[in-house]
Amino acid sequence: MAETLNANPPQPRVEVRGICKHFGAGDTRVDALVDVALTVHAGETVGLRGPSGSGKSTLLNVIGCVTEPSAGWMQLDGEPIYDGRWLRRDLRRLRLEKIGFIFQTHNLLPFLDATENVVEAMELAGMPARHARTRADALLDYLGVGKRRQAMPGALSGGEAQRVAIARALANSPRIILADEPTAPLDSQRAGVVMDLLRRIAVDQQAAVLVVTHDETIFDRFDRLLQFRDGRLDPIV
Repeated sequence: MAETLNANPPQPRVEVRGICKHFGAGDTRVDALVDVALTVHAGETVGLRGPSGSGKSTLLNVIGCVTEPSAGWMQLDGEPIYDGRWLRRDLRRLRLEKIGFIFQTHNLLPFLDATENVVEAMELAGMPARHARTRADALLDYLGVGKRRQAMPGALSGGEAQRVAIARALANSPRIILADEPTAPLDSQRAGVVMDLLRRIAVDQQAAVLVVTHDETIFDRFDRLLQFRDGRLDPIV
């Protein structure tokens, strides 16, 4: 009997083809990205490694619609976003709807407690305050920091603050999560915990998780680990 085909194959959340980015011109031109092609599917956690200046963070900023490419094509969550030019005018709304960002430093607002930091992201997207608070509490519980919901950022440990930052990134149920060195300020044990959370989120939320990292202690946590060198994406490690 012929093998039954998977009726629900993983959906591509991130698709980029021929993406290039250069800065400057003439003798001062720097090619930060050179003909990059990448697909990340729902439920997948992909790592980007490589030396500083190799193009990792630039690609993250392109996918996050923060930096405009110089050439190429990009589709996010099934929606064409770039084809030699931006295809959608309101990129801020796109980021609020589809993309969650996690950074090396948590960037929590110091004058808001943990819950309020998460609520703010939802209120910016137009969610009513009561619903936003309910979801924020649920997210903090999901990430294991519910007991710290009223703590101010300065009173949180590094690992707790990063979990709150992850809750904020998940606030609007993004299909794509972009993390730039999310474990850099953490010891190896806490780094492993954060990466295990990101892997669980990818599966539970059917999100694509793309992580820039130099942290060798978490390399085994990725579904795929890709190498950047001189703006080019090398074959899978």
